Order: sequence, then structure tokens, then C-alpha cells
Amino acid sequence: MNVREIKRVYFIGIGGIGMSALARFFRERGAVVSGYDKTETELTMHLAGEGMQIHYADDIALLDKETQLVIYTPAIPKDHNELNWYRDNNYPVYKRSDVLQWITEAMHAITVAGTHGKTTISTMIAYLLRETGYGCNAFLGGISVNYERNYWSSTNDTAVVEADEYDRSFLKLYPNIAVLTAIDPDHLDIYGTAAEMESAFIQYTKNIKPGGTLLVKHGLHRQSELKGPETITYSLQNDAADVCATNIQQKDGGYLFDVVGKGWKLEQMRLHVGGMHNVENAVAAIAVTQMLGIDGASVRSALDGFKGVKRRFEYVVKTDKMVYIDDYAHHPEELAALIGSAKRLFAGRKCVVAFQPHLFSRTRDLADGFAHSLDMADEVILLDIYPARELPMEGVTSQMIVDRMANPVHTILSKEALLDYVRVAPLNMFITAGAGDIDKLVEPIKSILTGK
Repeated sequence: MNVREIKRVYFIGIGGIGMSALARFFRERGAVVSGYDKTETELTMHLAGEGMQIHYADDIALLDKETQLVIYTPAIPKDHNELNWYRDNNYPVYKRSDVLQWITEAMHAITVAGTHGKTTISTMIAYLLRETGYGCNAFLGGISVNYERNYWSSTNDTAVVEADEYDRSFLKLYPNIAVLTAIDPDHLDIYGTAAEMESAFIQYTKNIKPGGTLLVKHGLHRQSELKGPETITYSLQNDAADVCATNIQQKDGGYLFDVVGKGWKLEQMRLHVGGMHNVENAVAAIAVTQMLGIDGASVRSALDGFKGVKRRFEYVVKTDKMVYIDDYAHHPEELAALIGSAKRLFAGRKCVVAFQPHLFSRTRDLADGFAHSLDMADEVILLDIYPARELPMEGVTSQMIVDRMANPVHTILSKEALLDYVRVAPLNMFITAGAGDIDKLVEPIKSILTGK
């Protein structure tokens, strides 16, 4: 289907972070956009303010019967009335991933895949292309702090797309430049085994268009099988990679560093976002700009203004006396990177982490890893598991993680009890982490910590 010819679109699950980016894409191209979501959120209110008709009841009477295209998210249950009405009446019904496939086929596509870092890297790339004047159409899985958006457009026929491995949807994408950050086990409810998941990432690299390039993190498991028409490796500091950072210095909660590639070097790059893993993310994003031939001075100037992504090592409060960081980390490797970076940046402070596990299956499969990562903190508070799309599993609770922890300073609290804790605890570094609804506590916690 030619996305340029679509003038009327209906979304089932319009408030999802990836779905809303597509909704904005069609709306900005003049299409009539409407849709359903289960609950009203800040994001759906923004979409409504941009001219989209949205309702929150699964009601056939409310859907758009003149739509040319129906797009749904795989998170929608199979018994959804609106989805089944459209199918029963032979409307063109497609997943979000199908539409992204059409976009990557039609445009010069840069896709970013991997179990960690893809939201930050895709946002960094899209931000750098926009700020240097190169331009792109950005389809992101997070909200850029610079623009308060997960989508922006350009007359340049380049697309930057976050490639989601859930439901194997990233295998429908056809990139010119494919970035691959990590292939650690996750979504085993979908893939079954770590080996099967790794095979899916190998297949992702085979979808690169002829003459395209794979930019892959150096040293990944099964590295020899991760190959594109051209392959470039990147790393934080390992000079065996084709691109890496050198001369890294911590500075004001951020970093100053050089980036060295084959035949090029960019010096004195400034990143005002915490987390050493974000330096590595910047290395990948900068490497993409050099593949596109963008002037290094323009990239340096642009990176200096990058403010990060909502809930990715986001400084909610940052003063001499108090640092409060919120992060989307929901995998053991992400938690380890988050806690380790925070402790290095703010050495000497007591690191207290409040973590909400996401999914019963992920908690069951990775409980040992979660316990090991959380042991890095000085004190740990666990919330109950956020179920998302899953039903409870017998014996799978946050206690599974606690039982495996070596750190004795831990507790399991309700959300209300967590707020009570923040009111009385002598905190100087606090972290909230998780992919569920713990983000709803960020503003209340900020208010308590700042007294505003």
C-alpha cells in the first residue's frame, strides 16, 4: 500500500508510543486520523489537540466506517469488537509493523534494533539529522526531551525508525542502514529460547537493502553471523571496533569525549546526558552521521544541545544536594548500566533504587539477573510486578527477585508506601526504574523532593 495516497486512517491502540508516531505521520500529511485507546493519557490528549478524534470505549458505533486503512497494535486483545468488525467487513486491517515496512521500503531508512539502547540511539540519530539540517522523518519509541515528541517530519525522504523486536515486528523492516545494539535474552514469551531470539536478530541483518550497511556493537554473541552488505562495528572504548570513543571525561553529570572512526576523528564531543552507556549510544549515532557525510563540526554543535529522551537516565531533580533519576530500565543489563553509571557519576552518595518489574514472564525468566543487578544499589525498593498484557503466574512475584538478592537492604512496598518512604527518608540519590506505570509516581516524588 502506498502510504502517500492514504487520506483517512483509523488506529486501534492509538495512544501507544509507536502507534502515536504513525498517527502523527499521517496527520501531518493531511490525512483524517481517528482512533481508539483503552485509557486517556497525556499522549492521547496531545494527539486530540493536534486534531485527531479519539474515544476510549470499544464501541462499533464510534469507529470510522469511511476509513481507508485500519492500523492496530499486537497488544490489542483478539476479542476486541472494533478490530473484529473491521475484519468481518473486509476493511484493510494491518499491524503497525506492516505500515513501517511500507515506509522503510519507500524511503532511505535507518533502523535501530537491539534489546537495549534503541530508543536513545534512534532519538539521537533523528535529533542530529534534524539539527544539522540533513532532515529526517523520525518514528521513535520514546519522547524526545528537546521537542517533546516521538515523531517529526522532513522533506528529506529519510526515515529513522526504532525497530521493535517484540512480536518479531522488526523483521518486516528494510533498512539502508541497520543499527544493532544488543541481543541479550528478552521476550522469551514470544521467542521461547535465547537462541531463537538471536536467530531473529540475525534475520534482521539479512533484510538490509543491497548496498546498505550494518552498524553493530562490537563483541556481540554470534558476531560472525551478524553481517550486512557492508558491516561496521562500534564500541564504547574498544579500539578493535571500527568506531569508538577515546579520552572520555566526566563533566557536570555528562561527558566530554572524542570519537574515532576509520579515516575520521571528531574531537571534544559534549553529551549532557548521564550514563556511560549513553556515550556508547552517542558513538553509534555519530557513526551514522559520518556514513551520511554530515560535517563533523555541525554534529559536534548539535550533540551539545541534546537533552535526551524521557525516562532514559532522565534527571528529574539535579541539585548539589539531591539527584533524582528516572529510567525505563526493565532488563537486568539495563538496570546494571543505569545503577553503575549513576554510582560512578555521583560517587559517595547513597544509591537508593525503586524498581517495578515488568511482566510475569520476564520476572520468571530473568529473576537471577535482576537480583544481581539490583545488588549494585545501596538500598532497593521493589514494587509489585506490572502485568501489562499478561495474567498472573503462580509463584511469580517480586519476592522471587528479593529471594535471590545478596544485598540485605531491600523491601517490597506499594506505590502509596513508596511515596511515604520518600517523604521521610534522608535521600541524596534516588532512582525510579521500570517499564510499567511507575512513571506516574515521578511527578509526586519530584514534588516531595523539591517541596513544590
